[in-house]
Amino acid sequence: MRLPRSIIALTLAFAAAGCSDIGLRHLQAPGAGPDEFSVLPVKPLTEPKDYAFLPAPTPGGENLTDPTPKADAVVALGGNAASLNPNTAIPSADAALVTASSRYGVPANTRQEIEAQDAEFRRKQARLTRLRLFNVDRYSQVYRRETLNPDIQNEAARQAGIETPSSPPVDE
Repeated sequence: MRLPRSIIALTLAFAAAGCSDIGLRHLQAPGAGPDEFSVLPVKPLTEPKDYAFLPAPTPGGENLTDPTPKADAVVALGGNAASLNPNTAIPSADAALVTASSRYGVPANTRQEIEAQDAEFRRKQARLTRLRLFNVDRYSQVYRRETLNPDIQNEAARQAGIETPSSPPVDE
């Protein structure tokens, strides 16, 4: 009589685990330590000359202390801050890349089309991914056939005569 009860209990546990829909990624901090990506260096605060004439707050507006944080980050990473301006022309160094990537035409709804295809792919792959008794990252499991093996790609490039930087051995 205990066996049917345990089967029923196990079935109920699987059913309850399948009711949650947290997506493919179960993002959970691995520990209680600090998150190094949440700390941003900002410019020092400045004191206004007259507290009686402060500007009105503008939600979504510029920060008086750090007016261009994205441009500052691009420059800090070695990029060009002018590339953030959507009205800026394509740099001459990237013109060949843009020409090659758009040689077959670029549909206006590319992002929406890719998003719809990915949603359909995830829907098909999610048949059994909703059953979770433990915290598991399903993203890597679902997209495992879509990923490239860097070691195989590096070796293929070397076989094709392309110079590649050295990389650690596969066993490490």
